[in-house]
Amino acid sequence: MAPFDRPRTDGSPPRIDAASTWWYAAVAGEAAGSFSARVRIRMRRVSLAAIMLLTLAYAGLVLATTGRRWGDAAVAGRLTDPAVARFLRDHPSLQGLGTLSLALVLLLVVALAVLRKRYAALTAALGSLAAALVAAELLQRYAPGPRFLDASGVAVESGFPSSPAVLALGLALALGLVVPFRLRGVAVGLGALWAVALGGLSVATGRHRPGDVIAADLLVLAVFAATVALLARRGKVRPASRRGLPPQRLLVLVPLALLALGGLALGGWLLTGCLPGAGPFPVELPRTAHRCGQALAAGTGAAVALALLGLLRHVDIDPGPAPYRISHPVPEDPFPEDADHEIS
Repeated sequence: MAPFDRPRTDGSPPRIDAASTWWYAAVAGEAAGSFSARVRIRMRRVSLAAIMLLTLAYAGLVLATTGRRWGDAAVAGRLTDPAVARFLRDHPSLQGLGTLSLALVLLLVVALAVLRKRYAALTAALGSLAAALVAAELLQRYAPGPRFLDASGVAVESGFPSSPAVLALGLALALGLVVPFRLRGVAVGLGALWAVALGGLSVATGRHRPGDVIAADLLVLAVFAATVALLARRGKVRPASRRGLPPQRLLVLVPLALLALGGLALGGWLLTGCLPGAGPFPVELPRTAHRCGQALAAGTGAAVALALLGLLRHVDIDPGPAPYRISHPVPEDPFPEDADHEIS
């Protein structure tokens, strides 16, 4: 029992004021079946599922010989695909523009949070982004597995998962924590399309394998789902209004959904015909593997953004006070002893 629930020594009830109602708000948020509890349990399960998928991707794409050869074929396929070679030749400044866009989106996240005075949401967004980047660096450095070789036979550091892809999709999801609820779908959808484009560019330039980008998307989902679960634990979520949502969000979410479904379906169909066996690669296999990896990476990034938006479709992340808190003082005796007083 809380101290203010115990009767006083003189037998009089304790005075209820705004400062002592936090305990009741916490109990209401942690009660079984409450909104905060449902959000917390849902996001915790999603985080665990993303970690399991990341583990399977690591086992299949890094530890398994077939997965490593598929990644090698996808990297080699970018050199045999004339469309990719022509695109990179005609746009040599895309790599620098991608780095510049990462810095600009980071500044946009900070500026939006400061202008709206959402400092708690900004802390959660930047903390999640930093945690995902640290986890990616630790996996790259210390995760067991064979070392990869470049075209000249020199050993290179592992890029599993891709740090630029973690940063890109993490910034896209961070926008969902700092923008108003009405604009969350548009902001995260546009950010996810931008992140998918950067991930495809890193695969096309050979800086990362498709599996590195896929693993980065799963890692970001795990970290941000855990962050929302922590916010729900602290009572920072509340039901959102289901009326008045802008229809313009469909102009972003529909292409994102088509990209997710089309990328995963096309990638899965191509994957059945581009799994390499022992010996040299067939002539057409590298180009097919590259296109398969691009489709799977794009579909995974879009699916991760859609999954988080769907899970938070009725959830408003509110750093303000709990809705159960009493904002005005309550009189000692709300019913004075008056002969003419009547309770109706």
